[in-house]
Amino acid sequence: MKTKINEIFASIQGEGPVVGYKQLFIRFCGCNLKCAYCDTEFNTGMEFTPQELYKKISSEYDLKTFHSISLTGGEPLLSVEFLKEFLPLVQNEVKIYLETNATLFDKIGEIKDNIDIISADIKLKSSTGFDSFALHRKFFENCKDIETFAKVVFDEFITEDEIAKCVELAQDFNLELILQPKMAGDKMTVSSEFCTEILERFTQKHKNTRLIPQVHKFLNVI
Repeated sequence: MKTKINEIFASIQGEGPVVGYKQLFIRFCGCNLKCAYCDTEFNTGMEFTPQELYKKISSEYDLKTFHSISLTGGEPLLSVEFLKEFLPLVQNEVKIYLETNATLFDKIGEIKDNIDIISADIKLKSSTGFDSFALHRKFFENCKDIETFAKVVFDEFITEDEIAKCVELAQDFNLELILQPKMAGDKMTVSSEFCTEILERFTQKHKNTRLIPQVHKFLNVI
């Protein structure tokens, strides 16, 4: 069994509650969505078997120096059969951190015992062009036993209805919400004042909400 990997690199996590930690990023090719704000090229890469990928990362990196391995993309859950073989090879050496668009609810259950942290996107129609709340609800129902937070990328078009639906998901599944302003390069597409306003609107309904821009872009690291 093989899957296509776009890139493997060491850097810091620039998003969410583990921001600043050193991670080994494994970027998977392919995605089932096409978000308007996506800034990642993930269609080209090299193919690996699970054993080949493990051999590569364990020989080229000192895994014990990383907070975790970030499975990112694209959408890693498209490669769930590959992950079922790869994750048991590595999970006793380092934590596994899954970055996902939280729509493939039928896949997460197949590897939930191998995942330590889930960074799940809540996709807003105002910024992505499609409404995924029903899929997100099914996804969160299937990862209740895993440490999970939800990331909300927003711009000036975010609506009160979207805020209410995000809060409803967060309260139903005890999620920390991470608000992330949409970026254009290393610049936020909205003002600091607008970010503060949106944070206030969320925290009025769900106190466990934080505003964290993409820190790695401010630091000019990959």
